[in-house]
Amino acid sequence: MVRRIMPSRFITFEGLDGSGKSTHLRRAARWLELSGVAFEQTRNPGGTHLGQAIRGLVLDPATGPLDGVVEALLMFADRRHHLEHVVEPALAAGRHVLCDRFTDSTLAYQGAGRGVPPATLDAIDQAATGRRRPDHTLLFDLPAVEARRRGQSESRRVTEGVDRIDAEDLAFYERVRQAFLAMARHEAERFTVIDAAGSVDDTWSQVERALVAQLLERS
Repeated sequence: MVRRIMPSRFITFEGLDGSGKSTHLRRAARWLELSGVAFEQTRNPGGTHLGQAIRGLVLDPATGPLDGVVEALLMFADRRHHLEHVVEPALAAGRHVLCDRFTDSTLAYQGAGRGVPPATLDAIDQAATGRRRPDHTLLFDLPAVEARRRGQSESRRVTEGVDRIDAEDLAFYERVRQAFLAMARHEAERFTVIDAAGSVDDTWSQVERALVAQLLERS
């Protein structure tokens, strides 16, 4: 049975810090490259020079406390720029886009996590992106306590350091997790929930099946 590459699609990888989404996005990129599929790998924030600066400001513990609305405004400023300069040009050129985080993260972290009202986020989203959503989202889910443990693991401290989000308490992680799961229930056709509590290979098997379904079709 022959697989035919589908038209370009915008796929996001979401989940708690420590869920493994970034690790599996990198693995997905290698998988697509070996498959000869044209794609763009990026992240939000951080997919442009401007995004890298915003990411540094938001995550650096030295920045100090930030109001949730301030965080959201910074995220959406980068998001608009990211769409204009990375995501939409890649899709128009026929490349799939794999993106580490997008608007769902802001709704979960700044909304449920920080308590920014949904109406405020919706208004900013409308102005910045026109409520642009991915074609499909892989949500890496695992218990909040495990995500926080991974996010504060010794290996991560050594290689990446612990940022402002990593340092949040367990209640924050749980609010964010429940917000992600609520979005997945509300938009079941857009989301694939990945059980990220098992081994790396078990998680990857789920990711691969989802990517085949979304990016390759059989004929």
